[in-house]
Amino acid sequence: MLIDFHTHIFPDKIASGAINSLSNSIVNFQGSRPRHYARGTYDSLRSSMKRSGVDVSVVLPIATKQKQTDSINGFAKTLRNESVISFGSLHPEQDDWASILEKLKNEGFKGIKLHPEYQSFYIDSKRSIEILRKAESLGLYVVLHTGFDDGMPEPMHCQPDRLKNVLDYVSGEKIIAAHLGAYKNWDDVEKYLVGTNINFDTAFISPYISPEQCRRIIQNHGAQKVLFGSDSPWQNPKTEYDFILNLGLSKQENEMIFYKNALKILK
Repeated sequence: MLIDFHTHIFPDKIASGAINSLSNSIVNFQGSRPRHYARGTYDSLRSSMKRSGVDVSVVLPIATKQKQTDSINGFAKTLRNESVISFGSLHPEQDDWASILEKLKNEGFKGIKLHPEYQSFYIDSKRSIEILRKAESLGLYVVLHTGFDDGMPEPMHCQPDRLKNVLDYVSGEKIIAAHLGAYKNWDDVEKYLVGTNINFDTAFISPYISPEQCRRIIQNHGAQKVLFGSDSPWQNPKTEYDFILNLGLSKQENEMIFYKNALKILK
């Protein structure tokens, strides 16, 4: 079994525009246009899953503006079937963030996605810590974009030392730090986050991290706190799967990463 815990899709009518907009932002900062392996729609995700051998995908929407929250969570509610499940989202600047979290919990969501770069907030800010504490009290997971973002200027808003600061206020057991703790910032992941209660996912790391460092992070952190993710449509799930499979981890470690840890969260 294979569960992809980090994917993105959009409603059909805006998917093409959203993909183009995000691609253009990466071009502005990186000078090259990223390849996307799916069109960003539900049907294209299902097709990609079939080609890559993915059984279940978790969709992670991001409310980049306050006014988007209701429509995003409304769309997310439609994604509840045997193969595609969506988290919710909110914008940290919303005054009603606490009631949104309570509503999402009551509606059966397993968690939310926050993106400190797109949403322009520091992970160890007062509001952010309040949101993380509330989510943890409700039993909601929070998936965070962590580290660098190819389409956004520095400074980073969620680097490993800042993320570690929040552990003074929450256990970290409900936090999932995407991109193996911090995208393109893995030396600091080893310095600040490895061994903490925070969970990692493996989304879109294979082109940028050495197998040796990836294996070391996973084994020192504990495979029971690592979830497989691809970052579809930006990466081919099969590419990330093969990269993890070839790290030389044990069968038990691979099973935890590829599906067992996700099953505990998704129940």
